[in-house]
Amino acid sequence: MRYQVPQFIEVEDKIFGPLTFRQFVYIAGGAGMGFVAYKLLPFILAIPVGLAVIGFGLALAFYKVNNKPFIDVVESAITYFFANKLYIWKKTDKKPVANASTASPAVSASVLVPKLSDSKLKDLTWSLDINETMYSKDSKKDIL
Repeated sequence: MRYQVPQFIEVEDKIFGPLTFRQFVYIAGGAGMGFVAYKLLPFILAIPVGLAVIGFGLALAFYKVNNKPFIDVVESAITYFFANKLYIWKKTDKKPVANASTASPAVSASVLVPKLSDSKLKDLTWSLDINETMYSKDSKKDIL
């Protein structure tokens, strides 16, 4: 017995003429909110608010950013603005020391580069952190 496998499962069906159900809801919601703004606000204020709401509804229905619906961009923006942000690295300005031998131990310790360890993995990660290449003609086979 043969079964037909659906081919285009990501394409939404057109329900209301050339519009999908989702597009129809966005346009109807934008038009409805524009009408409410027209009825409740003074005319001079209702025109820009109504146009903004209708434009937002049209953008939700038809506008795509990188072939993704505009609602995904709006959702990502809201999530970004209201989510907690974790800042791991903050740059601090350090004054360079002219002569490390005459400087105090506390100052010279903060400026000195850490010693390379015996571990090649730590050496490699340190070189990647400071954007320095460890590969030279002679040491390439030693690291790998």
